[in-house]
Amino acid sequence: MDGTGTDGTGTRGGTRLPAGECRARLRAARHGYLATTGSDGWPHVVPVTFALLRAPGPGGPPGWDVVSAVDHKPKTTTALRRLRNLAENPRAAVLVDAYDDDWDRLWWVRVDGTARVEHADGPDPAAFEAGLDALADRYPQYAARRPDGPLVRLRAVRWRGWSAQGATPAAR
Repeated sequence: MDGTGTDGTGTRGGTRLPAGECRARLRAARHGYLATTGSDGWPHVVPVTFALLRAPGPGGPPGWDVVSAVDHKPKTTTALRRLRNLAENPRAAVLVDAYDDDWDRLWWVRVDGTARVEHADGPDPAAFEAGLDALADRYPQYAARRPDGPLVRLRAVRWRGWSAQGATPAAR
């Protein structure tokens, strides 16, 4: 690659990342972006902190959940659009990426799935607490002060990723 996003011949380079590499890069990222869409059809993207959890598969193979909490950081309202959107349309995505002025170092990972909003007094308090525990293990701020808002749980359906340099050897 010549730093312009092509291989010097005008051909786009880079590599699609396998699902395992996508999960590894998502797990290593410190923050991401949650994308939702409500019934109005307008996209809504917000930065989030998150944790990746192995999820039991009801009657099938296990999957992966990405959890994020509504926390104590200042917000303009508690009636968050992301929560409203998920009530209207559970399809969502989480995106993480690495930008560098050296475009040979670019990569991104997106996990698409179905999300739901969970509350401490909901039907599965143990799953809610496990999500908060995973966030507290990952972020010292949550260990010091656990989020008191709802949890967004995205069940992964599809992993997509791309890297200018390709997958790491361990993930190939």
